[in-house]
Amino acid sequence: MKHTELRLTRATALFASALLIPAVAVVPAAAAAASPQTSAFAAASATADCSADPNARLDSVPSPEDALGTPLGLGQAEPVTVDQIQAYVAAIDAASDRVVSGTVATSNGGEEMPYAIVSKSANVTKPALDKIARQIRELRDPRALNDAKAAEYADELPAIAWIAGNVHGGEKSGADAALKTLYELSSGLSCDVENRLDNLITVIMPTQNPDGRNANRRQNDFGFDLNRDWFARTQVETDAKLELLRAFPPQVFIDAHEMGGRQYFFPPNADPIHHEIADQPVDWINRIGAENAETFTENYNGICTDTVTTECYFNYRSYDMFYMGYGDTVPATGFGAAGMTYEKGSASATEDRVQQQFLTQWATTGWAADNRHEILSSWYQIWKTALAEGEAGTLEPNEVVQPTNTVQFPVPDLTVRSYFLLPDRQLGDVRELVDRLRRMDVEVYEVQKPLTLDSARLFGGRDASEVTVPAGSYWIPMAQPQKHWIQATLGEDPYVPFPYFYDVSSWSNPLLAGMNALSTGDEVTPKAKRVTDTSGGIANTAKKGEAYAYPLDSSKAADLTFALLGEGAELQRTADGLVVVPPSAMRSVDLDRLARSFGISLTNTTAPTDASPLGLPDVGLFGGTGISLTAGSHGETRFVLGERWGLDLAPVTTADINDNTAAFTDRDVLVVPDGSNATGGLTATGQANLKAWVEDGGVYLGFRNEGTRVARSAGLTSTTERAKPAGYQVVGSHFRVDTDASSAIGLGRPDEDFAFNNGDPILEPSTTGTNVVTYPTGDTFWTNGYSVGADALRGSTAVVDEPVGSGHAVLYAFNPLFRAYNDSGMQLVANALLMPAGETAASSNRATAAREAAQAAPVAADLGGEWRPISITVAPNDAKKVTALVAEYADDATRATAGGSTVFTIANPDGLSADEHPFLRELVQRIHDAGVTPQAIVG
Repeated sequence: MKHTELRLTRATALFASALLIPAVAVVPAAAAAASPQTSAFAAASATADCSADPNARLDSVPSPEDALGTPLGLGQAEPVTVDQIQAYVAAIDAASDRVVSGTVATSNGGEEMPYAIVSKSANVTKPALDKIARQIRELRDPRALNDAKAAEYADELPAIAWIAGNVHGGEKSGADAALKTLYELSSGLSCDVENRLDNLITVIMPTQNPDGRNANRRQNDFGFDLNRDWFARTQVETDAKLELLRAFPPQVFIDAHEMGGRQYFFPPNADPIHHEIADQPVDWINRIGAENAETFTENYNGICTDTVTTECYFNYRSYDMFYMGYGDTVPATGFGAAGMTYEKGSASATEDRVQQQFLTQWATTGWAADNRHEILSSWYQIWKTALAEGEAGTLEPNEVVQPTNTVQFPVPDLTVRSYFLLPDRQLGDVRELVDRLRRMDVEVYEVQKPLTLDSARLFGGRDASEVTVPAGSYWIPMAQPQKHWIQATLGEDPYVPFPYFYDVSSWSNPLLAGMNALSTGDEVTPKAKRVTDTSGGIANTAKKGEAYAYPLDSSKAADLTFALLGEGAELQRTADGLVVVPPSAMRSVDLDRLARSFGISLTNTTAPTDASPLGLPDVGLFGGTGISLTAGSHGETRFVLGERWGLDLAPVTTADINDNTAAFTDRDVLVVPDGSNATGGLTATGQANLKAWVEDGGVYLGFRNEGTRVARSAGLTSTTERAKPAGYQVVGSHFRVDTDASSAIGLGRPDEDFAFNNGDPILEPSTTGTNVVTYPTGDTFWTNGYSVGADALRGSTAVVDEPVGSGHAVLYAFNPLFRAYNDSGMQLVANALLMPAGETAASSNRATAAREAAQAAPVAADLGGEWRPISITVAPNDAKKVTALVAEYADDATRATAGGSTVFTIANPDGLSADEHPFLRELVQRIHDAGVTPQAIVG
């Protein structure tokens, strides 16, 4: 039966928090050891005539064979299609009174993303389901629910288990298995099925990435890895899913994947595990792992060994729970769930892939049903503990789970009772973060009266005393249930316990936007009001002779600017970075609504005398040699510039530049995203064409490796690449940088800012242009996350503006659009796109010689593609063993000594992440099997 009220579409997902969900919050606690109990709720609903036959089913529910023309699991030859998934979910809903279904969202590519909720029929009527979901949400806030009522809920309510498949489009078996699970639950008459129906609400989302499934690729239509998008929720597929999670918060969450080979991974996980994940989910995860192991041993080949290498399982390696963008860490940290990644080897036959995924889904839901009472009781305790920790300002300690590992980096002894986001800069991005927090049920307050803190920690590693927090600041107290999520996303450093990295080591949301933010251990009760809506808009209607203005100092201000230009507004920008909007741009009510939607406040101003007109640029997007058109930087550019900013991006190929076609020469701006080729395939003629186009007024934007190297090969810059020292590793970390805010590119940025670096090229400063963003040389140099040899960055440049003739080459050593959550980088790109035409730069023999020298400089080896090379660090006495093993996989790997350790660097020119890499997982396992515990692994 359809519950249309549950439908979350691209448009309505943004408002789901206001429509569906009351304020809730988060916490940790010690795991309660309780034996499985049968609740009064379950006992009352159990029937005496459930069948002992596991194959007893209702004939009225269409089987996979009847509806799909194929069995699911054993006997299945090919994966089902997106159309079949959509149709089968609808068919089961129509046939079963145990099921309600809906659409989570419409994907970027236009596909509906179905979900189904299955339980006993009495649970899935709209009144019953709404009541159960509301009461489960109430368990997340111990301030509004006493212990007796929580115990009553634990006695009476079903737990919520989620099964989500196919977040990586080419990894299809999890979706097929989810359909099989849905069929068994909706049709089965066995006591095994009844136990699950009585004790669980099971939410099934077969495919999280239908566009990727259709294209048989990992990423969505914009080239985003949706299993890295969870905290930022930039993609509609992620955003809407999280709203449904808020409506039906899980205690158990399965994220079903595939990997290489013919084995199967389920937790216990590899290290590191983020310290703010509560004890209870980790305990449940490990116990569910034991249940899965038993099932696997009964049905397949059990645990993998030296002699059993296929259709077997392994634990404790490859798959961590650290980065807050994964489909296990976010359910675990943000919802207190047993968030689990299940990985099945893609080389197995389709029937084995689907059947093994089904077996783990079935075992997991069986464990959850058997332990429902303990789960709900302990889940309530998670939030109680979080609340108590927040009141005390206590951070959770670091721990490791792999038996051979020890904590190398403990969480420092800090007291954090509050975070404050100050309103003096990047206010649009500050408000975006406030909304992001609120949409994860974090309580945020706007300070009404200034207060003074005795002590504070300023973001960027500085301690301060007697700090004034002005009115208009945003206060995030830790004394609330979502304490774990607050620390995990706002914390200045994630404090990795053990240096194994399969993704980035910093995602601090304030640092991503360069906000003025601080934390404090002081006990404070500022005069403040709860934030319930996005601030911004028009404060006072413009009078005659006045206009509206706002600083273009954030990615959200850039969003508003491009939206206004797209509506035909005639905008100007002053020399100090204010965008001026005439009252005639649109009706004031519409302007107010639009500005408010981006969190931008409009003030009144008189007509400026120093302003330049702003216009929409005609942008070409390079997709030539070395550029992936389906993933990474190219897709991020299509999303930010095309989808978010509404620019028409004309494709430009290598041949277009080599042949000087109109597809290239008619453009105002050319964006060259990151890639793997130093010349982009341009011939000498093409390089000359590119240089002449810039000299004639074109603006070249080059991102990271390929973007900066193509510019150098065409003689557009005097920057060269500084050699990286032996053992150099920068694992997605933040650095303090200095910004020349007087330049057109740096306009609106703070003098001291933060830049994200993921092993990016190290650029020597330009001698012929403006070094807009640079790494400090002195004691202001600071970094978080994990890095080795980062001092090599001192004095290098991160953003360069090279005036060339009448045009500019703007080079970014990093990826400014990384995952569309690098807010400070996005604003730096917006500045370049909106840069007014300047005077023609005078040419000089010195400038020409410097650029020619850079053009002739040796090209750095491409070791990491759009990602980074693989690094394995071991103790010197283990180097001989590891040398022999590494040589079996990569004969061009290098070995160096750094900091008293031996570091092996393995080229990764395709820029593959660790979970995509063809041999990294196997190599690391063989290193462990050889008795070597690596000191660090960076994949």
